[in-house]
Amino acid sequence: MTPLTPREQLPAISKLMRQWILTTSHHAKSGHPTSSMSAVELMVDLFFAGHFRFDVEKPDFPNNDRLIFSKGHASPLLYTLWAAAGQISEEELMTYRQFGSPLEGHATSRFRFAEAATGSLGQGLSIGVGMALNAKYLDHLPYRTYVLLGDSEMTEGSQWEALQIAAHYKLSNLIGILDVNRLGQRGETMYGHHLEVYQRRINAFGWQSIVVEDGHDHAQVLKAYEAAANVTNRPVMIIAKTKKGQGISFLADKDGWHGRALDDEKLEQALKELGDVDHSVRGKIAKPAEATPQTRPSGQTKSFEYSMGDKVATRKAYGSALARIAPRFPDIVALDGEVSNSTNAETFRDAYPDRFFEMFIAEQNMVGAAMGLSLRGKLPFVSTFAAFLSRAFDQIRMSRYSDPNLKFVGSHAGVSIGEDGPSQMGLEDLAMFRTILDGVVLYPCDAVSTERLVESMAKHQGIAYLRTTRGGTPVIYENQEQFPIGGCKVLRQSREDQVTVIGAGITVHEALKAYDSLKAENTPVRVIDLYSIKPLDEATLRDAADATGLVITVEDHVAEGGLGEAVRTALAESRAKVHCLAVRKRPKSGKPDELLQDEGISANAIIEKIQAMKAHGQISTPATTG
Repeated sequence: MTPLTPREQLPAISKLMRQWILTTSHHAKSGHPTSSMSAVELMVDLFFAGHFRFDVEKPDFPNNDRLIFSKGHASPLLYTLWAAAGQISEEELMTYRQFGSPLEGHATSRFRFAEAATGSLGQGLSIGVGMALNAKYLDHLPYRTYVLLGDSEMTEGSQWEALQIAAHYKLSNLIGILDVNRLGQRGETMYGHHLEVYQRRINAFGWQSIVVEDGHDHAQVLKAYEAAANVTNRPVMIIAKTKKGQGISFLADKDGWHGRALDDEKLEQALKELGDVDHSVRGKIAKPAEATPQTRPSGQTKSFEYSMGDKVATRKAYGSALARIAPRFPDIVALDGEVSNSTNAETFRDAYPDRFFEMFIAEQNMVGAAMGLSLRGKLPFVSTFAAFLSRAFDQIRMSRYSDPNLKFVGSHAGVSIGEDGPSQMGLEDLAMFRTILDGVVLYPCDAVSTERLVESMAKHQGIAYLRTTRGGTPVIYENQEQFPIGGCKVLRQSREDQVTVIGAGITVHEALKAYDSLKAENTPVRVIDLYSIKPLDEATLRDAADATGLVITVEDHVAEGGLGEAVRTALAESRAKVHCLAVRKRPKSGKPDELLQDEGISANAIIEKIQAMKAHGQISTPATTG
């Protein structure tokens, strides 16, 4: 008997995968089998007909094609696809959704072949943009990035952000595969099976669309992949009409089965309908070309020099620092949301234009693309106004489950930005980034600390956030001062200190002003620059709290989730009382000093708080010595 050719095996592999999809989700008693079944042929024909090129022995090989399941709930399809490639056993498939199994309900980095964690819909295409940018503009490699998309998620704005930017950068190495199965979680999607509606919209964004009238017909699907491979100078979207639950008559194109595993009776009925399945059939993935990425030699970090007392905005120091350390970290790339002249990322852009990507005012896509770049070995620094990063918080919190090396910089933080008013004021960003598991949150007060903390971020593996200030602040540190992550600086102290005042960023300078006035009144206070808000220097904070018994935190941020709450948590077992000065009123437009005073976070506010505590007997005046 003549062995079947790879293409002749495709129907048998598809049938086997449908059986696995049904049985694994049945065994788990949960999952999305029908959503997986609609895209079986789309994935089988990509993987096992020579279009997808991947060395299974070297998943991290730089020239492997990449496949992202933006349609993350179709995880049974992802896992059975790799099982059909011989990389997962049938026994391991049966651990799907079990505690401790890498085959989680929605794939994360725990599964070795998952390019990125997905499941929160509308994110995969942006990640694909980042990987395609890396191939075309940084590594100069011929690999392609494929993204499986569901029709329901095409209502997400982030998808259209990604579509725009992919066309702008002419990413012909990016191929989207839109599984139009008509049914969402609770009924029909916005456009149902009207493929022409998707085609008009996607074409209008500058993509080449290829329509497949029957996404379960191997000949049509293969023809679409062949056509996609020949498109140049623009990204491609394959738009395929499919049926949810395809392959089983009582599931195919039937509503009410989303996210439901079959019970014993229905599974028996479905397997009977599938008929005989060849459990020995396996597909083979084509090997990629032996191409290696273009590399940049590493160099030395330049020095910097600031003069004590000079007023320099920390946002300006950020741009200077990033450009300064670029030779030492040749994988650094910068992405900005059309505010690089405000964040000062333009300093890096001007010095290294080939490593800078303008992402325009589309923060969700910017974060997703940065994650794609990170997952391909780059070190992205993402900058915009701190307030605008809140738009992309879903992408930020999801990125944690892909284990990226990703850095965020938010400028124009707090009411101290002044006249622009509350729409531009980042007042929630510290709370937002403090929630990221194992994340780092940094808030420098001057140019020197900013320069050093940018270096620390670049050395740190993982997610880190740096908060910068709009206005100029005095340089208070010598150029040689070091700022390790997890540290703080005790700026003023004595054995007679009655209160510890803790600030970060702009409020450090307010605390120092208050110190000078209080010292003249014979009320000694300890001043701490808590530049690392997460992780905290708990030992130093506890020592200060124990020594003074009273702690005042001052922050240009809302009270919830910011510096004050971080300090309260660290001092939970201390007997010291903690008072938190924070933004508690609706901000206004005005001069920075007016706004700091109005919100009760100025030097005068610190002084008034301490004087009030003193009047109530909470602070005793130390005896003077003659």
